[in-house]
Amino acid sequence: MSYLGVGVSPGNVPVYHSSSTTNLKVIDRRVKVAELVLRFLICGLGLAAALLVATDTQVKEIFMVKKKAKFTDMKALVFLVIVNGIAAAYSLLQALRCVVSMVKGNVLFSKPLAWMIFSADQVVAYVAVAVVGAAAQSAALAKLGQSELQWMKICNMYDKFCTQVGEGIATSVLVGLSTILISCISAFNLFRLYGGGKNKSSSRW
Repeated sequence: MSYLGVGVSPGNVPVYHSSSTTNLKVIDRRVKVAELVLRFLICGLGLAAALLVATDTQVKEIFMVKKKAKFTDMKALVFLVIVNGIAAAYSLLQALRCVVSMVKGNVLFSKPLAWMIFSADQVVAYVAVAVVGAAAQSAALAKLGQSELQWMKICNMYDKFCTQVGEGIATSVLVGLSTILISCISAFNLFRLYGGGKNKSSSRW
């Protein structure tokens, strides 16, 4: 028989059900898998965004003079390539850490290390979102121009170049959103270390 979650064996020895512990393990497993997927996603998307912008060129002949458009002509695009490359490399390292921790089970995960990962994830997220905003603003000027400042609509001449840059910026937006989710997960991993003593052993990974 059972009463209030306590089972009684034939020898009258109480047997306590550990449903709460099981639920914590399930949640912990899901958080690990979500972090791993997001880390690899950022790595792939960041690399794709950097390559889309960095390899984008187009040559046009204007008044008998050939002019080549490339990403280095716009500082915002240069920063976009650099930040996406850094985000991809950093996420790959963190993804490998996640794989090792999942394979070995219990890996040392101290509070100082958790703070380092949390801080790094926050920096990557902020920089990724900021550089996307700067690149989008520059792309809008190239697309729409600025008549008050007599800035031409560059995309009317370099349509292929602008299209590929737009694809790179769109991919970078996904990178930025993914880094925000990762920063939330790292915050969860950090602050649960300051929870009750019963949860500390299950949160070290």
